Amino acid sequence: MKAICKTQPDVGLAVCEVPEPTIGEQEILIRVVRSSICGTDLHIYQWDAWAQSRLKPPVIVGHEFCGYVAAVGSEVSHVQVGDFVAAESHIVCGHCTPCRLGQAHVCLNTRILGVDVDGGFAPYVAIPAANACKTDPSLPPEVATVQEPLGNAVHAVTAADVRGATVLVTGCGAIGLFSIGVAKALGAARVFATEVRPYRAELARRMGADAVLNPTTDDVLGYIHRATDGLGVDVALEMSGHPASIDFITRAIRPGGEVSLLGLFAQQVSVDLNALIFKGVAIHAIIGRQLFHTWQVMQNLLGSGALDVRPAITHVLPWCEYERAFELMASGQSGKVVLTWED
Repeated sequence: MKAICKTQPDVGLAVCEVPEPTIGEQEILIRVVRSSICGTDLHIYQWDAWAQSRLKPPVIVGHEFCGYVAAVGSEVSHVQVGDFVAAESHIVCGHCTPCRLGQAHVCLNTRILGVDVDGGFAPYVAIPAANACKTDPSLPPEVATVQEPLGNAVHAVTAADVRGATVLVTGCGAIGLFSIGVAKALGAARVFATEVRPYRAELARRMGADAVLNPTTDDVLGYIHRATDGLGVDVALEMSGHPASIDFITRAIRPGGEVSLLGLFAQQVSVDLNALIFKGVAIHAIIGRQLFHTWQVMQNLLGSGALDVRPAITHVLPWCEYERAFELMASGQSGKVVLTWED
């Protein structure tokens, strides 16, 4: 079969002819119908410092995908051939202390599909059966494939109490866009977003943001203080990874508010801890999805119709146009980019 691979330590990816994967007793084989591109995949494509320190080519990339179960191992019982599934990308050990305490999302021995083991930018992929999340087949495949990154947004939003709250989202990449919709679906009264790119600012409005402000040209703090009678927002969700966002959030959050940090920073960030302490702010550091509570909440939101993420999915391309897909991702003129594998 043909697959999109990182074959060597250099910029770019390549289409390779590779054997169709075989499965073990506790694994399943998935016939992939959709994959979506993550910021992590873009780092791998660009071969930046993180990718150089993390990857050991060759590897089939891609960790966001959905498809139909094509075969199951002899010890697999909770999924069957023909089931429509999406994949949880974090393969966890189940026996380290965090796993045993119900915190598998910070497993000490995590391996990631498409990073540490072959992933889903291919027509077939083998994964542990425990990582298969059964999905309602009526869910559009373009939506089913983004459940993994959507889960990050659900984790970040549900770490705080957004019911009836005023919420600030800094950065409207895919997960920031998803977070706007999740916050609204869970009862946020108002959602303000910051974004510098006009294209993504418009996507934020389509996802339900009540106001979208440009931190380089707008008086965002002034707007927030006027909108909240000088109090500040109840909840802030940091999705940008921009160093300036931390000082901004420190000023924008109300006393007793909550902050979820999900954006990753390329450098050390200066933080006024005294300001946060004296405000009594609760800070949640978010990584991945809580396994598998987040998946349950997310699928309930999607299945009930309370959450529609389709405005954030802007491009669906044949897998063979992956170069164009990565160009779109790098340009910032896209939301979520999805690849199709039917052919």
